[in-house]
Amino acid sequence: MKIARFGKGQVGVVDGEYVVDVTEAAGVDVAEWPPVGPNRLIAEWDQRRAAIEAAVATGARTPLAEAGLLTPVPWPNKVIAYPVNYHDHGREMQAGYRADVQGFFLKPPSSLSGPEDFVELPALPGREVHHESELGIVIGKGGRDIAREDWKDHVFGYACLLDMVVRGREERVFRKAYDTFCPVGPWITTADEVDDPTQLSMKLWVGDELRQDANTRDLVLDIPGMIAMASTVMTLHPGDIIATGTPAGVGPVVDGDVIRIVIEQVGEMNVPVRQGTRGNTEVFANAYTPDIIKQK
Repeated sequence: MKIARFGKGQVGVVDGEYVVDVTEAAGVDVAEWPPVGPNRLIAEWDQRRAAIEAAVATGARTPLAEAGLLTPVPWPNKVIAYPVNYHDHGREMQAGYRADVQGFFLKPPSSLSGPEDFVELPALPGREVHHESELGIVIGKGGRDIAREDWKDHVFGYACLLDMVVRGREERVFRKAYDTFCPVGPWITTADEVDDPTQLSMKLWVGDELRQDANTRDLVLDIPGMIAMASTVMTLHPGDIIATGTPAGVGPVVDGDVIRIVIEQVGEMNVPVRQGTRGNTEVFANAYTPDIIKQK
């Protein structure tokens, strides 16, 4: 099943070229603040799934092209991100570490945006903003100290994710925390519809240029390992998002670009980019050009 948010926060199930409104069956109040209804739905999925499946037959249908898709989990407890989790990306960035020994960092939930929202580039002369294509894991059943062999019990589904970053040597979270710097979508594909998330093709284009072409089998720290590591440190909650890391091929985006990410069995996003006027800070006062070694 493909679970989407759309319009004013309604919950829908994607059925072909339509999204079917199942908000009532999902138990989500679109006016609730903070918007934690999707988290609650994920936590109560086993109890609500039958009603949601029944609602697909009778719910109002909106063409996907007119629905206005939103980020599927707008208020997760946390977004966990693993840096340098593909060897080829480590080589292109000349990084002397990998995620399996470096650990993870957190992106603020306020950086989340939807598949139809603009990525807004901060006004930072002399700096590049780069795309990073990633598989997003949405946690279903929460837990602490989750064993590797139990990882599937804790995954609700998967989504496309872009981890945008201002290149530089300043604190990583600072460079990745801008509003709109974490597009997620276009929906959550539930885990039962993904045959093997450890063998998924992932590609990213900017305009017509294919920049990233990888497979999750090449992850340094695999999906079971990421869930185990994160849950060793902190409790995972329903709706938490794990960004699994980017492969080689990262590069700059500029005003007017469209970033297209496609992940096998999961979905596709086409995210527009525009130049903003805010976000200039003295921390980024010095120009910086990243030294990236292109990988074959």
